[in-house]
Amino acid sequence: MPISRREFLTTAGKSAIAAYPAMMALGLLKPAPAHAFELTGNGNNKHIIILGAGLSGMTAAYELGKLGYRCTILEARNRAGGRCWSIRKGATLQETGQPLQTAKFDEGLYFNAGPSRIPHHHALTLHYCKELGVPIQVYNNVNEAAYYFSEGKGPLSNKKIRIREIHNDVRGYITEMLAKAIDQHQVDAGLTKEDAQKIIEYLRAEGGLDIDKLYKASNRRGYIEDAGAGDKAGKIADPYKLADIIQSGLMDPDFYNVAEYTYELQMTMFQAIGGNDMIAKALEKKVAPLIRFGCEVSAIQNQPEGVKITYKDKFGEKQLEGDLCICTLPLPVLSNIQHNFSSDVSRAIDYIPYMITGKMGLQFKRRFWEEDEHIYGGITHTNNELTQIFYPSNDYLGKKGILIGYYNFHETADKVSALSLQQRQQLALEKGSLIHPQYAKEFETGFSISWHKTPYSMGGWALYNAETRQTLYKAMLQPDKQVYFAGEHMTYLNAWMAGAFESARSVVTAVHARVTDQRLKYPKA
Repeated sequence: MPISRREFLTTAGKSAIAAYPAMMALGLLKPAPAHAFELTGNGNNKHIIILGAGLSGMTAAYELGKLGYRCTILEARNRAGGRCWSIRKGATLQETGQPLQTAKFDEGLYFNAGPSRIPHHHALTLHYCKELGVPIQVYNNVNEAAYYFSEGKGPLSNKKIRIREIHNDVRGYITEMLAKAIDQHQVDAGLTKEDAQKIIEYLRAEGGLDIDKLYKASNRRGYIEDAGAGDKAGKIADPYKLADIIQSGLMDPDFYNVAEYTYELQMTMFQAIGGNDMIAKALEKKVAPLIRFGCEVSAIQNQPEGVKITYKDKFGEKQLEGDLCICTLPLPVLSNIQHNFSSDVSRAIDYIPYMITGKMGLQFKRRFWEEDEHIYGGITHTNNELTQIFYPSNDYLGKKGILIGYYNFHETADKVSALSLQQRQQLALEKGSLIHPQYAKEFETGFSISWHKTPYSMGGWALYNAETRQTLYKAMLQPDKQVYFAGEHMTYLNAWMAGAFESARSVVTAVHARVTDQRLKYPKA
């Protein structure tokens, strides 16, 4: 039996994840996400309580405000943006078990403690940059001039090696082996002679093989003496031996995650000029009157009709009632808050893990990575506690700069976070000096953050596997009576700003579908 548009939308509105595509199916939204909402109807001053003034919470309030809703945002911190935070002069942080830390960077310098990159295909993030007037610039995520550095006992260990050298050598050797195997009919791929020859020619081009299908070093891997005027033809080093590369750990997992192959990391990438939290700051300007800072939530209670939030501010404990609630709090934080959610939702909140991760920004007197080593943006990869060193993709040829001295994860990040602030800095300088000996002379000041020890975050981003996507994740896609859940953890875009934006839009669509259909008031879950 056919159903009306309203009936279809009402059904879809019960699920935040279903409402957004449902409205597109009905022709009520443009199929491309990078457009302003075109929702019809009015919220008629319904009161929506939003927990958390991160990107997702502020975006939800911003869009709901356009539709006639009255929103209140409760934020425990004294700033907006959540994990979308750029560290500048005067920024403060007190992690669990650590003293207060204050950034002493020079005016105008910063590093992104949270998200630092915007993929070109994250259309909704770019849409909000445009709508909010946030200028962006290219972020150089892939740089063959950066280094691999493998600590160990191999022939190439404990040496900084340009990424392009390893990439081209490994690519050359592997294509040589495959080309020879095909030529000798050792690959059973059902190929005709003509097909096999085409593949061999492709492999020769891909790997830089000679006419005999042998890999020999070329200018692809750079010069040890640059080409120039007159008879200065340039000098190319011999390739590294494949056995040496393998024995030195340079084909281990620390190094073979090639960024340009990963969909989310493919160029072109962008960043907000002045720091990615400029996006959060622009959103904050739109919803500033709605935010109550310093409000730490202690209880979320579904009522027979509506919702009641208990929180504490500098004046003591308070309660706030509303028609609906959008909870964007990170799940490790939400796990410590009293609630009367269903057992499935409660279990998901308690058992979805978050990434253990940390970063450290290091300010230097001069940009030696550019001046001495011709590195402009990109990432150096290591197998030690640093994991990654990020070079800034802004202020090229400037006087000073900030490197991300380490960006680490899992057990490594847990180990480093257990150190004192001074010990973390000492570690970053000690290990970084193995790659850049200029550290000792040029270093000025640093600032570290361990997200899993940062109050009101307690982790970097949500982690799922195939099983938890089908169980824990799905349990939170439905609203729990009057409470909806939003944030990067409610998407397949974990760790990305796009996750926050997509989730906010999805939940706003679901809330609006529910409110504008008078037959769907407060269903009992």
